[in-house]
Amino acid sequence: MSSASGQTYSARASKHSNALVKRLFDIAELKKTNVTVSADVTSTMELLELADCLGPHIAVIKTHVDIVSDFSNDTVVGLKRLAEKHNFLIFEDRKFIDIGNTVQKQYHGGALRISEWAHIINCSILPGGGIVEALAQVASSNDFHHGPERGLLILAEMTSKGSLATGAYTTASVDYAREYKDFVIGFISTRALTEVQSDVTSATEGEDFVVFTTGVNLSSKGDKLGQQYQTPKSAIERGADFIIAGRGIYAASDPVEAVKRYQKEGWDAYLGRVARTE
Repeated sequence: MSSASGQTYSARASKHSNALVKRLFDIAELKKTNVTVSADVTSTMELLELADCLGPHIAVIKTHVDIVSDFSNDTVVGLKRLAEKHNFLIFEDRKFIDIGNTVQKQYHGGALRISEWAHIINCSILPGGGIVEALAQVASSNDFHHGPERGLLILAEMTSKGSLATGAYTTASVDYAREYKDFVIGFISTRALTEVQSDVTSATEGEDFVVFTTGVNLSSKGDKLGQQYQTPKSAIERGADFIIAGRGIYAASDPVEAVKRYQKEGWDAYLGRVARTE
């Protein structure tokens, strides 16, 4: 685990050079939550209802807007309004993985126009460093004057059984993050990765990448499609800064009570981690 992850969110925000990360940590500290809810629903009404009722208890909402059957400008306007109302960030889990020219069009154009409303996106580095460079170019484009701050998470590890995102792939993910640290804010991973080094790129003093961990669920050990779960406590103890929970919250009989439980358990685990390093 990195030295940064043992510090409070506010301490990390005060020293971080990235405006989006500062805002993310400030939200977490203000709302006392490190929960990202994965809102894997298929209609605009469901998405906006979830965002509204869960918004007070989350730091980030993670969307898959390509599964929203009636996606339109109303979806975007409603989501942005609720993000302002409840003070959370929007993470579109598009998992970009293509050549640079294509991902630029996917990020900035098409029907989804993700660059205009999502604070956070993610990608796989299987295509090489060009994918990160391409996305960074879009985010820094002069086309944007009033849009949100933007940042990229690299998909360095996955929680599905048999995942091939291991070893040299994960090491290369860290290398690219260090190369493009002005745009890459961290990783989707199952642990802190800042101690990973290769012959290509070594750690720099004071680096602080944010770790989001997926597959967090309080009541299940997995599903029939290879998903493997861990608890908020075990995820935080392994180095997660933000826990991503989906079905354990939105599919619960009472999603608000469920998110409150994840919020408490995630926050208590974070406070325990900080206390152990003081």
